[in-house]
Amino acid sequence: MNHCIQKIINFGPFKHTHHPMQINLIDISEDEIFERMPEVLNTLLRDHTLSGTEPDTFRHIKWGTRDYEALGKGFQENDSIEIQSITGKYGKVIQPHICKTKEVKRTRIKAKAEVFTPSWICNAQNNLVDRAWFDGKDMFNTENPDHTWTVTQSPIPFTKPNHRWRDYVNAPRMEVACGEAPYITSRYDTTTGEFIPTLQRIGFLDRKLRVVTENCRTTKEWIYYAKAALHSCYGFEWQGDNLLLAREAVLYTTIEWFLSAFDRMPMKQTINHWAYIISWNLWQMDGTTLCVPGTQTYCLIRDWKRWANRYHKDRKEDYGYRCETFYEQVYHKKPQVNPQTEIDW
Repeated sequence: MNHCIQKIINFGPFKHTHHPMQINLIDISEDEIFERMPEVLNTLLRDHTLSGTEPDTFRHIKWGTRDYEALGKGFQENDSIEIQSITGKYGKVIQPHICKTKEVKRTRIKAKAEVFTPSWICNAQNNLVDRAWFDGKDMFNTENPDHTWTVTQSPIPFTKPNHRWRDYVNAPRMEVACGEAPYITSRYDTTTGEFIPTLQRIGFLDRKLRVVTENCRTTKEWIYYAKAALHSCYGFEWQGDNLLLAREAVLYTTIEWFLSAFDRMPMKQTINHWAYIISWNLWQMDGTTLCVPGTQTYCLIRDWKRWANRYHKDRKEDYGYRCETFYEQVYHKKPQVNPQTEIDW
């Protein structure tokens, strides 16, 4: 079976185009994103730490791996991933882990200790986090002895005054060294290639979006709280190809949850704003130094809470609001000017 092929769906703003929008694909097509929403692909590639505030100063994430160096100029480890490098004749260059050859997988394990966690383990660990938050077990699913799980069919209950459904949606979560982000969203099992329907998913973003779906009746309300869910989910990754795959997965799972709730695609403007949030919250970083790989530049993250406090007042975009380094978030102090040593977590 080819794990990289799934069904095609034709909805929303894409239904009158020459080809239907391909949702529910494991191997998401950069060609299709660029054809239909070029601004979204540009956003998903952006490195906000190295970018300026104007479009002509935007910088892209790096490859961060030597796997593609044989393709020549533009594919070296420290080169930026450009649109022309992943579309057209290079449209199949970046593929998810399940689609890579065994030789490539072995090389990546040796180079960056890349190991992908089965979905049942991600589920068990995310369940532990939820057990602590809810002070109860089996809120979203029940784990089975054969490494499967049975989804809870009834809506998720929120009985404590200080643990409302909105509090759960806003609760911060982060996946370190996130790879393709299997703890954030489980669109498919990264070890078997099996596609997972939305209600069966076990990522911590998937759980938040399930709660949003169960508690929001209108598209306007759903989109508002889906943004809050995206604001609260973080992850960092060294290798640029993995990071792009993770960003794509988070974007597509948000689209798929909206699609399952309202049976239509969200507007392109909404999708682009989701991509913007995702490009901030999943960033490229050397976890040993908290810097952009190969540099001494500390990574920036977005202060979404400050943005949320102003959102109702002006309804403007949040491009001008304050950022700070991830170092400041961890240590609550300004970073040293020239980091030379590994970070003591």
